[in-house]
Amino acid sequence: MSFLFGNRSSKTFKPRKNIPEGSHQYELLKHAEATLGSGNLRLAVMYEYHWADGTNIKKPIKCSAPKYIDYLMTWVQDQLDDETLFPSKIGVPFPRNFMSVAKTILKRLFRVYAHIYHQHFDSVIQLQEEAHLNTSFKHFIFFIQEFNLIDRKELAPLQELIEKLTTKDR
Repeated sequence: MSFLFGNRSSKTFKPRKNIPEGSHQYELLKHAEATLGSGNLRLAVMYEYHWADGTNIKKPIKCSAPKYIDYLMTWVQDQLDDETLFPSKIGVPFPRNFMSVAKTILKRLFRVYAHIYHQHFDSVIQLQEEAHLNTSFKHFIFFIQEFNLIDRKELAPLQELIEKLTTKDR
């Protein structure tokens, strides 16, 4: 849960006041409030971060969002730099497990978007960068939808936002 709402051990999650109705932040907070209040705790607890890369860290370890993102970005860069997974020479075939690796990379990168939207959207708004974030996320979503790269259940944390951002373009 700390991934979604920070370390609020002494506080109860309550939506912040004075958020403009209809804004993305308002929608995200309403979704979180509805999810937490509905008794559907599966959605509320499925985003705790556990990192394992299968080589350096075989048994999943609990970690904070910043540490998870650090592990993730390092791991993604290692995958991209691996010539056996992402060959850079013309005519060298991609390995049989390429789609599996690509799907894992994208599923984990989606978690970064989910973290930003759920935990840091206030900062994004203060920086007046929500249009850039939304455009980047929308492009990411169109790409993963076009090639069926992430299971719908994995997108649950931002499903309402995904529907809102992509409805106009159907």
